[in-house]
Amino acid sequence: MDDNNNLGGGFISSVKFKLFQSSSKRDNDADLVAFWAPFLLLHLGGPDTITAFSLEDNELWLRHLFAFIVQLLATLYVLVLTLPKNNLLVPTILMFVAGIIKYLERTRALFRASLGSFRESMLKDPDPGPNYAKLMEEYSSKIEAGLPTTIEMTPEPGKESKLAATVNREKLSDFEVVQYAYRYFEKFKGLIVELIFSFRERNESRDFFQYRTAEEAFKIIELELNFIYEVLYTKVVVVHSIVGYIFRFLSTASVVVAFGFFHFLDKRGLKEIDIVVTYALLGGAICLDAIALFMLIFSDWTFGAINININNRMGKCVEWIGTKYLRSKTSSWSDDEEHLSTSKPLRRWSESVSTFNLIDYCLKRRTYEFKYNPFMFCLDKLVDNLGGGDFVKELKYVKREKFRKKLWVLIFDELLEKSREADDAETTHRISLARGAYVCQEGEWGDDQSHIRNISENYIENVTFDESLMLWHVATELCFSEDGPDKDNNFSTNTGGYLSHCLHVATELCFRKTEEKNNVQVPTANNKVDEGNVPSNDKDKKIDLPLTDKDYRSFSKVLSDYMLYLLVMQANMMSAVAGIGQIRFRDTCAETEKFFIRRGLERSNQKAACAEISGVNTKVKPVHVKGDRSKSVLFDACMLAKELKKLGEKEKWKLISKVWVEMLSFAAGHCRPATHAQQVSKGGQLISFVWLLMAHFGLGEQFQINEGHARAKLVVGK
Repeated sequence: MDDNNNLGGGFISSVKFKLFQSSSKRDNDADLVAFWAPFLLLHLGGPDTITAFSLEDNELWLRHLFAFIVQLLATLYVLVLTLPKNNLLVPTILMFVAGIIKYLERTRALFRASLGSFRESMLKDPDPGPNYAKLMEEYSSKIEAGLPTTIEMTPEPGKESKLAATVNREKLSDFEVVQYAYRYFEKFKGLIVELIFSFRERNESRDFFQYRTAEEAFKIIELELNFIYEVLYTKVVVVHSIVGYIFRFLSTASVVVAFGFFHFLDKRGLKEIDIVVTYALLGGAICLDAIALFMLIFSDWTFGAINININNRMGKCVEWIGTKYLRSKTSSWSDDEEHLSTSKPLRRWSESVSTFNLIDYCLKRRTYEFKYNPFMFCLDKLVDNLGGGDFVKELKYVKREKFRKKLWVLIFDELLEKSREADDAETTHRISLARGAYVCQEGEWGDDQSHIRNISENYIENVTFDESLMLWHVATELCFSEDGPDKDNNFSTNTGGYLSHCLHVATELCFRKTEEKNNVQVPTANNKVDEGNVPSNDKDKKIDLPLTDKDYRSFSKVLSDYMLYLLVMQANMMSAVAGIGQIRFRDTCAETEKFFIRRGLERSNQKAACAEISGVNTKVKPVHVKGDRSKSVLFDACMLAKELKKLGEKEKWKLISKVWVEMLSFAAGHCRPATHAQQVSKGGQLISFVWLLMAHFGLGEQFQINEGHARAKLVVGK
């Protein structure tokens, strides 16, 4: 912003100097220089696709407005210097109109996206509720008159929305996906500024998403996050309105007409280089407007917001065009459907999960001593003093894992199951506060139930969230390292999982056949529709492959490293739930590095490092030996790992993965919503997907209107 203003000031100064040079002789050269001045306003308005780089930029809209006024006055001053005999007065005024419109579009977009204005635009009229005082006055008067009077309460009549009444249970086309995404974005965009919602809205959304597959839900949420980005960081809200369309037409028409005026102008006396520059400026402006027009028409927002009857010819034509366009932008999976593999220019988010591992970090990070490696010692000190420590840490130690489809299926199925259990406000509140204990207490763990509950009490319920996260991260790494890769290829395990899945599908088919005879429609356990469904389109839906022990193990590792990445590298995002997480991380790293140095471990031997930690005798709790001054959890996590190893192989990794999903859900639901909005401009985060999925499943603290307005009436007895 400051750079643009400085550039504008320099441009105006150079133009003034050239005009004063030409003041002694009035010619077209001076008029041409004045004609260039409005292009400054035009280009400072910026493209439609970006108005701000961060949420903080939106809060500076007033400063941007002041800069616009300054630039406008300076540009008008340049024009005044050429009067009254300016041969290019008409095209210059036209370019002024276009420049002013573009600059004001950006300023208004910044104002509309500022959180205060954004919140204000969604607030409904104040609701005083029923007239309590009047009712009680009437009640008192009846009692004083000696009439037997009672107050009867009737709940607010249900006004179920059309969407809830006719939940679409069939497979969604790409056009329907963007339409539903826009609809739910409009309904739930208040999440960004922490507005509250009614249970009617909750139930409507929950009913819809419970009939979606994991892949359909992912596509809808991906588009919703894209809409959030467009609202907060682009001109989409300003442009996509009747007034916006009118001013955009005026802006583009002004540039085109100005081009026509200049083209037919008698150019004798103008320098050839000035003519070329002018044509370049006009041609560039027209090209940018043409691109903006194309993106205005062919955009997710346009096809999502369009309200048209798709049953007539025009509607079918629009749907066909939209489907073709959206199909080219839809997230695509790899050939084996393992992970997302959309081409980079078409991606709506990073399509990756960032991971950060404590053991790996401590092994490779160990500080260099000056007497052994003076160069690296001095380099580390220099980087730290220059403030580049965090940047180097992320560059060296953060890895990017491709986002796998089965990982999303795991998260989706866990939240779907909880959504079905959350039938009342009390259960919903309990689930939204769970950070690992719920799956331990409510899950079916057979003979291991009591042991798992002890683990839950000691390592989840009786410790803070940041401590629990660190404990489970180190414990997951110790278990993962000890199991080794050989167990991943266990044929009997995978075969058993597949046979179990086949048995499940067969049982589901029989069950649904019975329900069909009774005219009752029930969704499948994992929201995967099979051949027993009545709607023919549902038969095209694929049944996702079952999660094997290998999947539970690998996803436990990914989620563990991802959660530590959020705690350490995204501290601002996790500030609401992190507690003293940074202190605990630093103390744990210090103890881990000290332990590795004493054992003389190599920097690259992570498996040996985990084995050394697991080999320490932990019969006595660390706090009883070294006190509680240090907040390190290294050997407490070692104790947790030993407790987890007492479980069967299948139960162990299933439990760990479910605990990590619940921790991720807790963090997603308790992060400040503004931090999710910040992340969409930086490539997006998995935790933001989970945040929206939880809201759509009705799992959160934002649903606080339970019964609406009760209707009271006085009943007078005889």
